[in-house]
Formats: sequence, C-alpha cells, structure tokens
Amino acid sequence: MPLEINRNVFITCAVTGSGSTQDRSPHVPRSPEQIADSAIAAAKAGAAVVHCHVRDPESGAPSRDPKLYREVTERIRDSSTDVVLNLTAGMGGDMVFGPPSKPLPPVEGTDMGSAESRMEAMADCLPEICTLDCGTMNFAEADYVMTNTPGMLVAMGSMMTELGIKPEIEAFDTGHLWYAKHLVEEGVLDSPALVQLCMGIPWGAPDDLNTFMAMVNNVPDSWTWSAFSLGRNEMPFVAAAVLAGGNVRVGLEDNLWLDKGVLATNADLVTRARTIIEAMGATIMAPQQVRDKLGLTKRAPR
Repeated sequence: MPLEINRNVFITCAVTGSGSTQDRSPHVPRSPEQIADSAIAAAKAGAAVVHCHVRDPESGAPSRDPKLYREVTERIRDSSTDVVLNLTAGMGGDMVFGPPSKPLPPVEGTDMGSAESRMEAMADCLPEICTLDCGTMNFAEADYVMTNTPGMLVAMGSMMTELGIKPEIEAFDTGHLWYAKHLVEEGVLDSPALVQLCMGIPWGAPDDLNTFMAMVNNVPDSWTWSAFSLGRNEMPFVAAAVLAGGNVRVGLEDNLWLDKGVLATNADLVTRARTIIEAMGATIMAPQQVRDKLGLTKRAPR
C-alpha cells in the first residue's frame, strides 16, 4: 500500500495516564485542578483533543472515582479554552494473578469492575470521546493482565453508543482491530469508527515500522485513526503517523522527556509534535474541525 501523507492532522494529548510515573516527574499532574490545567495548556499549544485519566490527589495513584472525573471535566469545560474531551473507560479491567504455583485467587492490584461501574463517569460527564480497550493482553508486569472480554466490550460499547459518546478504539495488537471490526459489523459500534494504534506497549504490537504498517493496513479506509509510541519513540511516531495518513498522540502518559535530561510538560510535547507536523507540510486541526470530522457534539454533563 503506498503511503499517503495526512495534510490535516489533529493532535491528542494524553495528559497523565495510570502508570506509576507520578514520582518520576514533577510535571505529571495528580489533582483534578492540575490535570485540567495541564490539559488546558496542551490545548493552547495545539492539541485538539485531551485524553484524561484521574489520580488520587494525594498519592498520585490511578483512580476511577467519578467525582474526580467530574471535577476535571467541569474545570476544562468552564475554561475559555476549547478542546475535545476524551475520558478513559479503560480502568477497572486489571487482573493480577498470584505466582505460577498458585495463580488464584487474584492478588493485590486487581481491580475488576462491572461494565456499569467502568462507564459510570462517562455517563455522568458525557465527554465527546471515551476509550474502549478492544482486547485482553499481558501488560508489561509479569502477572498483570489487561482484561477486556468480548462480553465486557459488547456491554461497554453498547453503552457508549446509547450515550452518544464516540468510542476511541484502543488497538494494542492486530487482533484488537479484528474484533473492533466485528463490533461494527454487529452494530455495537457505529461506522466510521475512531481508532488509536497503541505501539510498543509490552506485550502488544512492537513499534517497528513493519508492524506499524500492518496495523495501519488493517484499519478500514473510512475510519479515522491516530497512533503513538512510548518514550524515545514518541516523536518519531508523530512523523510516521502523519506520513502513513493518520493523526498523532503525545503526552506524559506515554513519555516524560523532551530531550535527554530534560523533563517535559504536556504543552512542551504538543509544541514539539506541532513543529514536526508543520515541518512536514501539514496543518493542525482545531477542536471544532475535529468535531465536524468525527460527528461529535459538545455537551454539558447531566
């Protein structure tokens, strides 16, 4: 398949994530106020979409407390800065097994919620977009499995569709794209869909270019897609995604560094990505352009 550069690109900023990065950089936001302020700064730098997790304001540990999501949402919406709001629905699918000699019962760190509990903050805040991690995989740590069963994905995807929230399908491997297409064929998700290609996360799809293009070539032509990679490969994948016809994601969820020895802010990473994109001859899409492209409606929460 020949490459066709994307000339109109939107940037998503993944503001804080759920990894244990809160003590590795002072720029990783913890409180709802810090998360909202960092998201707003990223939007001012050129991000049309902000992808938000929430954390315990004191410890920085990942959380799925709906009250924290509500505060982040209200702070962003009450600001004078327009941005498309993308909240995670990925929390609540964490299974941590015991050692191989005694894998059951699950051990500390397990957080398996119902579809309803995982969607509670989405139903309350009504973001334009929320994520749907479209599969199960071994995830970095030895005995941690990111768990999203077909039944769970049908239930959560149906709720998103009924709420009028655009799912951002998180595809960590080719099988996740295969199942996403099945969800569309079954009418659980609407078409054209929105996909985020998540490259280089152990132990999903590696971020070599051959694997990346295999993922790209499995996205239906009518769908919209973005891509990202981690750490030092974050910015090279900005260029790769644009060159391959997609959009880009950067942010402190995926990478803490601007340069060797220089810790980044979210705004720094968006600014660097914008520089790369514009140097390639592409333009940066504004939030309303993204809404028009994806059929999104900005709403107030219930």
